[in-house]
Amino acid sequence: MSAILSPSLARRLPLRVAVPALAALLLASCASMRADEVDPVVTNAIAGATATDLPAAESYWQGRYAADPANRDNAYNYAQVLLRLDRLSQAIAVLQRATLAFPEDREIMAAYGKALARNGDFTNALTIIRRAQDPTLPDWTLLAAEAAILDQTGDHAQARILYGEAIQIAPGEASLYSNLGMSYVLTGQLDLAEQTLRRAAALPTADSRVRQNLALVLGLQGRFEDAEAIARQELSPQQAEANMAYLRAMLGSNDAWTRLTGA
Repeated sequence: MSAILSPSLARRLPLRVAVPALAALLLASCASMRADEVDPVVTNAIAGATATDLPAAESYWQGRYAADPANRDNAYNYAQVLLRLDRLSQAIAVLQRATLAFPEDREIMAAYGKALARNGDFTNALTIIRRAQDPTLPDWTLLAAEAAILDQTGDHAQARILYGEAIQIAPGEASLYSNLGMSYVLTGQLDLAEQTLRRAAALPTADSRVRQNLALVLGLQGRFEDAEAIARQELSPQQAEANMAYLRAMLGSNDAWTRLTGA
């Protein structure tokens, strides 16, 4: 999983971002939970598929699933392709059926829970993810997914405990620090957010999403030159300029923090 931020943390922030690149600043995990971004159990061929490969993958697994929907691998892999294609409701339907057929399969349960969380069904997602977790050998991706959901439902203290547990298991995973940093954003603790995101960005596993989250936090502090310098390393000049313009306009309004934190 990624937790994390997972795509769903964006739902907790009532921003309406017109520029897709700025929206990506909030999607570094989760927390967050897109199968292609944060779930290491996805079949390698699917996880590594490019946008041009996906239609072929869909055709292949759709055919396999149609021929034998009771086959565990057909269901799991078809659902992962659907998630990559953002066909969330269909993926959830496939995974729901698979969990009924394979109620002890933790991998399928985990994928189902993450998909529910991505769809905003946090109550059921928590139930499924907790069922999928093995307390004797915790899976850090499930801890991160649970933490992301708790962040989105306002239980930030417990979310941070779970991020800490996940970090103990996977101390080199930048997405965990990134999600933790964005958790601090949700409660207005920008100094802590910056410190945590700088630590994330320094790790070898850091990717563009992590660095864009750091740029966002710097922008939220009014340090637009620093934010823009990082953004320009990750985005086209036009995207970077559009992001900074959006942030300036948003933070110039009287209800900026209300729109950021939902307070």
